Amino acid sequence: MPNVINEPIRNTSLFSEAPTFSEADCKEAIRFVLSRIDGNLDTFAHKFPSPASSGNVYMPWDNVEWTPGFWTGMLWLAYEATGDMKYRRAAEGQLESYRARAEERKHTATHDLGFLYTLSCVSAYKLTGSEFAKETALLAADLLMERYFDKAGIIQAWGNLDNPSQRGRMIIDCCMNLPLLYWASEMTGNPKYETAARNHADRAARYLIREDASSYHTFYMDVETGEPKYGKTSQGYSDDSCWSRGQAWAIYGFPLSYIYTRDGSMIDIAQKTANYFLNRLPDDLVCYWDLTFTEGGEERDSSAAAIAVCGMLELAKHLPLVDERRRVYENASLHILKSLAESYTSKDVPHSNGVLLHAVYGKPLGNGIDECCIWGDYYYFEALMRVARNWKLYW
Repeated sequence: MPNVINEPIRNTSLFSEAPTFSEADCKEAIRFVLSRIDGNLDTFAHKFPSPASSGNVYMPWDNVEWTPGFWTGMLWLAYEATGDMKYRRAAEGQLESYRARAEERKHTATHDLGFLYTLSCVSAYKLTGSEFAKETALLAADLLMERYFDKAGIIQAWGNLDNPSQRGRMIIDCCMNLPLLYWASEMTGNPKYETAARNHADRAARYLIREDASSYHTFYMDVETGEPKYGKTSQGYSDDSCWSRGQAWAIYGFPLSYIYTRDGSMIDIAQKTANYFLNRLPDDLVCYWDLTFTEGGEERDSSAAAIAVCGMLELAKHLPLVDERRRVYENASLHILKSLAESYTSKDVPHSNGVLLHAVYGKPLGNGIDECCIWGDYYYFEALMRVARNWKLYW
């Protein structure tokens, strides 16, 4: 593990107390999310929201992108929040689409199989005991294992495994895809899935996290020798900057590996990445799209903020009760969540079918800039569920 700096949190006075975000406030925020889901049930019964909105409106897409699982995951959250069978029926009605995608190997050349199948099928199995969902998720885990390079100890992120522009590229997002593999080992008794996940988490901590606790978006490994090559970005401001959503994936992803491995270094690295993130927030605590920017005219990324809230809430759970940092991460999460609930939802934008405004998909790519992003909606809902009840992870 590299010698990563543990930067002290500068806003400890702000985060020493929880904000005024009451149970009633949380319930009202959940009611708004449910109202948006209700309005989308017919539109997305057999389709899925586009990854990002256009004019704050999601378009119906087939199950081809990396993002459908976030919509199905929202349906499962809605079922848990209400007990209403309409949400369960809607989620279960989509499972056949995920099975077909896996069996036909359609758009499966991606590490994002974890996002796709954990939130759609692992969640279904955990909530309902569905053997169909379990078998589908295990198919996806096998597809994900095909992307694992044993010598390098990584899962390649994108594209054909022989594509020279993608070969050996891992990305910080994949920390969130590893739970599918840990879970597969639990279900099958086969340690190969966990071994691959543990190795990838280790390489991510070693090479994707810089010495100052910022993160590379992507990093290339030599899959023949296992040697590290270089870091690069795809969606951040520059190769040497810190893409906000990537940092949020790190804050959340490393505690998820800790849950399965009990490797304390995963909690250590998560704390350091969380501190770096918290020290670069603007006054309203909703980050800009890249942490290079702390003020000025750049776009915010509400989706990164929502992911970081979930990550810090998970991180805090694994710190001792007597550890003051536990309360700091909990309070910081509530402050950010309150800011999102009060100033970043679409409650005053009646034509929108999204939940969180002011997200950014990929600014350098000219994609989904200052729009709703479906993963932001999901993680905002998950964050609300985390603070409203003793929510059990799908991850």
